[in-house]
Amino acid sequence: MRGNQKTIHTTCIIVLLSTLTLYLLITLVPVNLLEISPTPWSCWSLTLTDHNNVKKNTESGERCDMFHGKWVQYPNGPYYTNESCNVIFDQQNCMKFGRPDREFLKWRWKPDNHCELPIFDAVGFLELVRGKSMAFVGDSVARNQAQSLLCLLATVVYPLDASETKDPRFRHWLYKDHNFTLATFWSPYLVKAINTYPTGPTYDRLVNLYLDQPNEDWANEIESFDYVILSASQWFFGPQIYYENHHVIGCYNCHVNNLTSLNKFYGYRKAFRTAFQALWNSQNFKGVTFLRTLSPAHFENGEWNRGGRCSRTRPATGREMRLEGDSLKFYLIQVDEMKRAVEQGARRGLKFRLLDTTEAMVLRPDGHPNHFGHWPHENVTIADCVHWCLPGPIDTWNEFLFQMLKMEMLSN
Repeated sequence: MRGNQKTIHTTCIIVLLSTLTLYLLITLVPVNLLEISPTPWSCWSLTLTDHNNVKKNTESGERCDMFHGKWVQYPNGPYYTNESCNVIFDQQNCMKFGRPDREFLKWRWKPDNHCELPIFDAVGFLELVRGKSMAFVGDSVARNQAQSLLCLLATVVYPLDASETKDPRFRHWLYKDHNFTLATFWSPYLVKAINTYPTGPTYDRLVNLYLDQPNEDWANEIESFDYVILSASQWFFGPQIYYENHHVIGCYNCHVNNLTSLNKFYGYRKAFRTAFQALWNSQNFKGVTFLRTLSPAHFENGEWNRGGRCSRTRPATGREMRLEGDSLKFYLIQVDEMKRAVEQGARRGLKFRLLDTTEAMVLRPDGHPNHFGHWPHENVTIADCVHWCLPGPIDTWNEFLFQMLKMEMLSN
């Protein structure tokens, strides 16, 4: 009799938990995503060249690809301002330094066909990541995204600074009431990198890259994180000497005699492959890895060091701008290496996801600081057409991320 009561009691608990889980999923995941995306991740592994498949599947109701779409006017404006969020770096604080226009803040991303990208819900996000930890690994654009997320969540609560160092490149924040940790790890190459001229200008210094060694600054800390967002791009345009197995194998644009000339795409591919290998070789790492795809620069009327600027005040159309040249090659390498990581990670039960922000951001030449990341008297001659104003279109990245986390919960 007691055995039967125990069985009934256990069954009731299972039914109750299942009901609660279903309720949470229905309230957290938009109904249209539940209806159109029976296989959540098939729609988010597409590249910019998969338009035919996207059209075919969305029309048949099988897929909802939120990464393909257009920018539409949104008069409500941003979630926050530079006055309501106090964690914005000056270099991205465009309003503080006098950017006169506001139209660039009044656009939202509208996915193609039947999809809708829901408004960011800070309370819902914090509930979703309760008891979890998240790390942004990459360069200053990765930090740019992390600060966007901090500002979005600041509409509800500010975190405690739990950093063990004062170095702004390595920060930890704790949302105490939700036991949620957010961290940034500076690693512009993802692999071990040594500057040959540390005091020289950052944009053309020669760097030794150890392509088979992950950067220990993040690799030694990452196994405790539940979510890892990896990214890298702009630093690979500079001169580099490549090492593998502790030996020089060649270089890109290094102007060193007797070294084999390799292109930058070789180093770029190897860096991502090594970063992914570090994650699936880490026996204690059980988190989900997101590769945030290339964030395009928008220098017009000149190169970055020859008077190039980004002075537009509204989004471009697909006819005006598209991904091409070296940036397109970088993007395709990211997609290719992600496919490989998915296959390799599956052997250990690890998940690798593509956070594909590229198509949306190609169309936002208006979203950069340009010359509004400093005071005019500072006499900074190079425009910033790489980072993104806060608030600004980069906030869309975290709208994407939020939806992917919801779908991750659904897939579990």
